[in-house]
Amino acid sequence: MSRSDRPDPLRAWWRRLTLVGALLLLHGWALAQGVALQLLNAERVEDGLALSFSTRFELPKAAEDALLKGVAIYFVADVQVLRSRWYWRDARISQVSRTWRLTWQPLTRQYRVSTGGLHQSFDTLGEAIASLRGVSGWRVADAKDIEDGGRYYLEFSYKLDTTQLPRPMQIGLGGSQGWTLSADHTLTLNLDAPSTPPPNKPQP
Repeated sequence: MSRSDRPDPLRAWWRRLTLVGALLLLHGWALAQGVALQLLNAERVEDGLALSFSTRFELPKAAEDALLKGVAIYFVADVQVLRSRWYWRDARISQVSRTWRLTWQPLTRQYRVSTGGLHQSFDTLGEAIASLRGVSGWRVADAKDIEDGGRYYLEFSYKLDTTQLPRPMQIGLGGSQGWTLSADHTLTLNLDAPSTPPPNKPQP
């Protein structure tokens, strides 16, 4: 084998390093375009089924620019609770949605987050975004709809909702425009009723 045909260790190392760098850049782009779902939990409570979730994301630059120009930005969480049935299609027992509206108030120079008739103002965009990243104890099904021992699962989605933008802005929007921001997940639920001892009988 001639000297020119021998593998160059330095060149091979540089090629691997370049590949790793490209993969890291691609991973960073994917995180920048999406939502990292950090927590999704549902538990049975006295009045039904309560959901808690937490996400991690940054507002896309295109959305931030539109916000500062007076455009309201909307985030929507959708939840469906379904009961598994072997003899027929699964039964949907609940479908709920929650919307957050983010706006910039130029007179007060504050960001405002509105949801369910409640409003809260923040001095920085980071604080406003932090309030949008999750919720705790959201009732997504009533107690009357939950059966002991039933097999249930929950379909969850959370996104920046471009359908609520002004109509002219919706034309041509896509991933290349920097507006893609969403997460979807299915969660299997264990909703068996907790066992309790008979009345007036001490536990062993």
